[in-house]
Amino acid sequence: MMSLILVVIGLIVAVAILINVPRMVNIAAKVVLILLALVAFILFFSASSFQYVGENQVGVVVKNMGKALPSGTIIATNGEMGPQAEILGPGWHGFLWPVVYNVETTLITKIEDGEVGMITTTDGKPLAPGDIYATKWSEGESQDMLRAEYFLSTGSGSKGPQASVLTPGKYRINPKLYTVTPVDATNIAKATVGVVKSNIGDIAKDTKPAADALVGTGKRGIWREPLMPQIYYLNTNALEVTIISTAKKVVRFTKLGGKGEEREITVRSSDGFTFPVDVRIEYEVGPDKAAMVVANFGDDGPILNDRLNSAVRAIFRNNAETVKALNYVQQRSAQEEQSLVMLANEMTKVGVTVTAVRIGDVGDVQSLGLLLKTQTDREIAIQEQQTFEEQERTAQQKKALSKTLQEAEEEKRLATATYEVDIAGKDKEKQIIEAEAQAEAITIRAKAQAEAFRVVAEQIGQGNAALIELLKIIGENNIQITPRVMVNGQGGGQSTAGDAQTTALIGTMLDSMLSRPEPDAEKKQ
Repeated sequence: MMSLILVVIGLIVAVAILINVPRMVNIAAKVVLILLALVAFILFFSASSFQYVGENQVGVVVKNMGKALPSGTIIATNGEMGPQAEILGPGWHGFLWPVVYNVETTLITKIEDGEVGMITTTDGKPLAPGDIYATKWSEGESQDMLRAEYFLSTGSGSKGPQASVLTPGKYRINPKLYTVTPVDATNIAKATVGVVKSNIGDIAKDTKPAADALVGTGKRGIWREPLMPQIYYLNTNALEVTIISTAKKVVRFTKLGGKGEEREITVRSSDGFTFPVDVRIEYEVGPDKAAMVVANFGDDGPILNDRLNSAVRAIFRNNAETVKALNYVQQRSAQEEQSLVMLANEMTKVGVTVTAVRIGDVGDVQSLGLLLKTQTDREIAIQEQQTFEEQERTAQQKKALSKTLQEAEEEKRLATATYEVDIAGKDKEKQIIEAEAQAEAITIRAKAQAEAFRVVAEQIGQGNAALIELLKIIGENNIQITPRVMVNGQGGGQSTAGDAQTTALIGTMLDSMLSRPEPDAEKKQ
């Protein structure tokens, strides 16, 4: 529009100048005015050929004159009429003459964080038979792919939905060729994996008709290897991603059958009892089995739950048919183990790992009330009998213990008496030995004293020797020597002074001995 305005202004200025030409008499002046009008028009016309493209804009050139485009072609690559493949970047661009060219400006394409741009092209080669998406461009060619002139010529790009996508960023692309639709990126959360069903790529030669026919990464079909937790910038139309939870799940089969729970399982025993069983099943889908689950069930939702539900009920009913009701109640752990093995084998075939089987309540008052009461009464009777037998055994043990203790006590007393007899015998022998030793000692001392007295008497006389012995006795026994009686002896012969002294001492000793109380008298007092 601005280009046409400039052309019109230039034309008006030139006409305004030329109007004054007839008024000029001088031919030279007329020539100058004509040249001036021509220059003004050329200047305005040239100015109209310049186009400005802003920093955040893309300029698309549309040519209005020239050779027609080939049939079926939309974007010109060789200067034909129509939208040109090459775009204009920021700044001024000249020689885009009005009428011949139109320049359309649009904002650049922007992909926000957490988004991915889905690309569809309006021109290019037809898609190969059987393809619904154009082949994905390699990482090295991704920038060339976004240049329309390369895409439509050397690159031989295909028309239609592209497998390649735009990651977050800003792009200067030709909006006449590329249509970009932003969508959310694929976010694989924790405790989940993404199973890819690819609608592009080569068809695997080893594809099997069975549901577990998985293919390698990059092939067309369900990829065997899942996407692990993180953000992926994928073309979710070309690569359909199914999120599979790898966390452990619990399915409850209860009597109430509330939200998120299945109704209880009813079984029939071999003896004809029909009763409900509360069951809890724990299972998980491992990352390496997620693709198999998608191949078999499409996802880990209702179809998988129905398969699990059917298997659980069938296995529990089949197991109950082989045992009696009472045995089923009493052998709960055995039923859990048996059911776990059978259910694990069944669900492993479809990619599900069963990790635990738990049995809750078995039966109720209506179904097993009478049977359980009979069993309870029987158990009580057995317990009472066992209690009586235990008490009887305890009494017998106490009796045996009492007898053993009594015998032990008697043996203890007998041993004590025997020991005391032995001690008495030993004491007697000791006393005899001591008496004999004492007597022998006394005899030896008496003999020694007699011999000593004899020797002394021979030297000093018997009287003097006796006197010495008496003095020893007086000293050893602390006897008072003061005489209370004077004894004068008058015999037939003449007495000596020594005899008189001896006689006095003897008298004193006799008097002392007579006056000393006897030991028995002291005790009586």
